Amino acid sequence: MKKVIVLFLHVILILSGCGDPVKEHRSPDTTFIGLNHPVQEGWTIRISLTESGIKRGVIDAGHGAEYRINGGSEHHLDGGVRVTLFDANGYATTTITAQKAVIHDNQDIEAQGNVVITSGVSGNTTVIKTEYVKRTADDKIIRSDRFVTISKLDETIRGEGFESDQALKKYRIFRGSGEAFIKQ
Repeated sequence: MKKVIVLFLHVILILSGCGDPVKEHRSPDTTFIGLNHPVQEGWTIRISLTESGIKRGVIDAGHGAEYRINGGSEHHLDGGVRVTLFDANGYATTTITAQKAVIHDNQDIEAQGNVVITSGVSGNTTVIKTEYVKRTADDKIIRSDRFVTISKLDETIRGEGFESDQALKKYRIFRGSGEAFIKQ
């Protein structure tokens, strides 16, 4: 009799674990993660930025963590960040390096800490150095409100803030000063 009761209890336990999978389907509960904790994390990462299926950028970093913020997500990168941006034809036009960066859901990129932006070909290269930049995805403009140095072959310009197209061909510098070498 004991064996029948024990067997009966096992059958009840097994059957109680079975249910309608459609009714019981639910998303994983990540509320236990808490504030200021990543939902996922990785090392030696690569993120591709695309627009209508076309690659517009590649981001490499030593470490990355994704955070849920206001119903969306942000990717916080550090350990050395390198952003390569591509033009409409798929050619790499600009490289941004920084100590850390944040990639927002809308593909806006904020980089900070020893930021160096390089664009152009050998002999006609533009290099911008600052501590912080933001590249907005909708207009593809790079901006900063911090001290900036823009160097080209024969000129150096400094100022407090700038904005530029992502190829660094057209830029404005605010409260600027600089030096240029004039060929005679």
